[in-house]
Amino acid sequence: MKRVVVGLSGGVDSSVAAYLLKEQGYEVIGLFMKNWHDEGVTISKECPWLDDSNDAMLVADKLGIPFQTVDLSAEYKERIVDYMFNEYERGRTPNPDVLCNREIKFDVFMKIALSLGADYVATGHYCRKGEMQVDGETAFQLLAGKDKNKDQSYFLCQLSQEQLAKTLFPIGELQKSEVRKIAAEQDLVTAEKKDSQGLCFIGKVRLPEFLQQKLQPKEGDIVEIPASEEKFQSETQEFQNKLEELQFMSRKYSYQPSEGKKVGRHQGAHYFTKGQRKGLAVGGTPEPLFVIETDVKENVIYTGQGKHHPGIYRRGLFISPDEIHWVRPDLKLETDEEMPVKARIRYRQELQEARLYQIEHGLYIIFDKAQPSITEGQFVAWYREDELIGSGVIS
Repeated sequence: MKRVVVGLSGGVDSSVAAYLLKEQGYEVIGLFMKNWHDEGVTISKECPWLDDSNDAMLVADKLGIPFQTVDLSAEYKERIVDYMFNEYERGRTPNPDVLCNREIKFDVFMKIALSLGADYVATGHYCRKGEMQVDGETAFQLLAGKDKNKDQSYFLCQLSQEQLAKTLFPIGELQKSEVRKIAAEQDLVTAEKKDSQGLCFIGKVRLPEFLQQKLQPKEGDIVEIPASEEKFQSETQEFQNKLEELQFMSRKYSYQPSEGKKVGRHQGAHYFTKGQRKGLAVGGTPEPLFVIETDVKENVIYTGQGKHHPGIYRRGLFISPDEIHWVRPDLKLETDEEMPVKARIRYRQELQEARLYQIEHGLYIIFDKAQPSITEGQFVAWYREDELIGSGVIS
C-alpha cells in the first residue's frame, strides 16, 4: 500500500484531498505546517493558525488518519519572509505564495514527508498532474485544474520534475462546489469554512502594516504624470535587428518629478506596487490615480489618472537567465529560438497570447496585446493548451 502525506491546512480543499486518497486505498498521514510564530512581527490580533491546526486535527480524527504538526517557522522566516522584505526594499513586488510552494511545501515539507516513508505528498491545490513519454523518459505535466475559476497552476509554476514526480493533486478534476458537497456529505468540520486569504500560511495579512514593522516609513512625494506626456506618443520605429525591437517593446518608462505635478505625500515608496489604487489618499482628480512606477532610490511614487493611462501598459517583459524556470526542461528554448504560448502575469488573469524569444542573455516575452501593470519581482507563467510549461521572475 502506497503511503501519502497530505498537507492538511485546516481548509476544505486539503480535507477533501485526504478523504479522496483514503477512499482510493492509500495509507494517508495528515501533517499540518506551522509557519509563523514571531510575535515581534504581528499580523493581526486573531491567531488563525491555531484555529486552522485545530480544524486539521478534527478532520484527521474524523477520517481516522494519523496527524501531526510540524514547525517550519525557522525555514519560513529565512526563505519567505526575509526574501519579501529584501524584494520590497529593492522596489520589487514579490509573490510569497509561489515561493512558499517551491521552498516550503514542495521542498522542506516534502523532505519531512519522504523521511516518514511517504511515496507521495498531496495538497489541496486545484491543478492536475499528467505524464507522458519523451525520448523514453517519463515527463510529468503540470495541468490547469478543471475548475477554471479556481485553477491554481500559477502558484505551482516553479515546481520541478523531481517535485512533480512525488506529488498528487486529488481534487484537480473537481469543481469547488463538488469539493464542498463531498465535505458536507462526510460531515467534515471544514465543509462551510471560508477560503483563506492573505499570505500562504501566515493568516490574515495586511501588507503595509506587516512591512512597516521591518521597513522604516520615509515620507516622499506623489507625482502625477499626464497621459499626454511626450514619451507615451508612439512614433513608428525603425529597428536594426530583432533584439533592438524586443528591447523597445519591453522597455520601462522612467520618470522625473519635473515631468508631472506633485499631488500628495506618501509614507514610503517601498510600500506601493504598480497598478495600486488604494492607499494613495489623493482626491480631487476626475479619474482615480493609479501607481504607474515607484522609485525607491529617490522615494517618489509616480501616478496616472484612470486605468487606461498609457504609463500602465507594456507589450513585453524580460527574464534574466538565472530566473527562467522550465517545468518541462525538454521544451526549453535554445538561443535564438522562439515559441508561441499563452501566458499570465498574475493569478486569475485570463491567459494571453504571447511569444517567447530566447536570446543569449535571457528570455523576452512579447504579448499580442499590451498588458497592464507588468511588475518586477512577480512571476510570469507560460502555457501550451492547459499545461503550464515554464515560468520566470519579471526583471
